[in-house]
Amino acid sequence: MLHLLPAQVKDREGWATDIQVALQAQGITANKGNLCAVLAVTEQESTFNADPQVPNLGRIAREEIDRRAARAHMPQFLVDTALRTPSGNGQSYQQRLLAVRSEKQLSALYDELIGRLPLGGSLLGGLNPVHTGGPMQVSVDFAEKHARDYPYTYQGTLRQEVFSRRGGMYFGILHLLGYPVHYERPLYRFADFNAGWYASRNAAFQAALSQVTGVTLALDGDLIAPGAILPGTTEQAARKLGPKLGLRNPQIRAQLEQEGSLALEDTALYRGVFALAEARTGKPLPRAVLPGIELKSPKITRKLTTAWFAGRVDERYQRCMKR
Repeated sequence: MLHLLPAQVKDREGWATDIQVALQAQGITANKGNLCAVLAVTEQESTFNADPQVPNLGRIAREEIDRRAARAHMPQFLVDTALRTPSGNGQSYQQRLLAVRSEKQLSALYDELIGRLPLGGSLLGGLNPVHTGGPMQVSVDFAEKHARDYPYTYQGTLRQEVFSRRGGMYFGILHLLGYPVHYERPLYRFADFNAGWYASRNAAFQAALSQVTGVTLALDGDLIAPGAILPGTTEQAARKLGPKLGLRNPQIRAQLEQEGSLALEDTALYRGVFALAEARTGKPLPRAVLPGIELKSPKITRKLTTAWFAGRVDERYQRCMKR
């Protein structure tokens, strides 16, 4: 394990221990491929810094708070008044906000602001601009949904634990390796790490569906929009094949709802779409493609995509495998 870590990593034993505990707790084999996948994502996301610095984070956070407040129809003067309130060290929350350098500092400051201000929770509870944290930049929401088997005892909130090295590595490894796939290359796991479980598999299904129906689909891996009641473009395209596949609309919806599990691949819809597409093209079609998603975040200042992210991580992975 230690010889796989990049030479510049400090506290190599500590990193190795946190990674080994996470793998063992999740029943994931600590083989070279899995270790290099974890190390490659960590290097890409934070260069092995448990609390990575983000340039201009305070300004970015304030702008994001203002945008979220506007979307929530919250009067601007209420937000301004809250942030001008003196904090525990005498500075206003606005002054401290503009001085933060890491997401861990920002999240802690926000927790303090909500806890200390009258009506802080109701006024600002939904405006926390920090959604990812730790050395693998894992989603706080993902961690909260998968915390049942977390092996450590901790004080404070799970959100705070995500910003620790051990917590960030545990949930990051779970997000990267904690689900079964039939991918031939780890490249597609790296894309899923950025776009969500099975996004690469789902994007390949969308490509095959588009091939059969002639409907142009965004290859984003989202087969059903979260919380959607009306059918989206992918579901509408699938419904065109309903009579040919012997499937009614409720069956199509139910099978598309398997988008977040391996079970989708056993459905009549999935198998039928690929069978029709391959009959049309006369050749086997890939079961995984890189999702065509542009990355959007207040921290991102240039045009980046999921394919770019996956490619950069894969380069690091290949270098690790040669060490």
